[in-house]
Amino acid sequence: MVAAVIGRRRSGTLACREIIPRRKDPFVLGPERSVLPMTTPSAISRTSADGAASALRLAGRFWYLTVVVGQLLFLIYVAAFYGGAAAGANFEKWNEVLVGGYVAGGHVGNLALASHLLLAVVITAGGLLQLIPWLRARALAFHRWNGRVYLGLAVLAALTGLYMVWTRGTAGGLAMRAGISVNGLLILACAALAWINARRGRIDAHRRWAMRSFILISGVWFFRVGLMAWILAHQGPVGIGDDFDGPFVRFWAYGCYLVPLGVLEIYLRVQSQAGARTRLAAALGLTLLTLFQALGIFGALVGMWLPRL
Repeated sequence: MVAAVIGRRRSGTLACREIIPRRKDPFVLGPERSVLPMTTPSAISRTSADGAASALRLAGRFWYLTVVVGQLLFLIYVAAFYGGAAAGANFEKWNEVLVGGYVAGGHVGNLALASHLLLAVVITAGGLLQLIPWLRARALAFHRWNGRVYLGLAVLAALTGLYMVWTRGTAGGLAMRAGISVNGLLILACAALAWINARRGRIDAHRRWAMRSFILISGVWFFRVGLMAWILAHQGPVGIGDDFDGPFVRFWAYGCYLVPLGVLEIYLRVQSQAGARTRLAAALGLTLLTLFQALGIFGALVGMWLPRL
């Protein structure tokens, strides 16, 4: 009797264990449960793509920050040197730097030169503000009006620059004149396309043409920075020439804006279409170029700007 009861209890216990599932030990690895989540190839690919995109963004921000520092230093130099000379009515001092600068009695050319220098200060400050994403997102009205002023003054500066180059001349001879002229014409074209696309609501196209305009408008700054980076890297004026007409100067007369423009085109293409490996390679390349640019900024500051202040 007792044995029968014990048997029924045991069988009942077994039946209950079959009905009520046992709690699985979370630390026991098995086919039903694993401590580590499964990593799929698609998850790895997404992680890699996100990391590459972040690296490219950081490289772009690093480039922008060096440009901000370098162009602000250039702005201070232009305002202090040229503005200080003008404030003291010592316009002849401009000729310590410029070839075919101030000419006594040449009122039209002198006015064009003074306007060009003043515009350079305003344009440099306005261009840096246009590239700040925070302002575009939170102060759209300011971005639009600043953009109108920036592009409008850039067109005027390009026209006055073309006039001065072909009436007053410049260092480097015909190669420099031609290089500056091509730069000016490209500024006019890109500024017009940036304006047209903005008016038609094509924001992505407007952004691309506006960035191209910024690169071209900064050609004068890129020329000085690239020149000093080249001299420092070679520990001397290799390829500069006695009359500033050496092979590097002839190349850089066009390269000072075409090379940065090419880098921008690669950046935009990689940013929108490329895979993770290509983005990482582009980020590394842009970082190295930015370091070379920083070297040129230091060289221009020490060798060109500070000695004249």
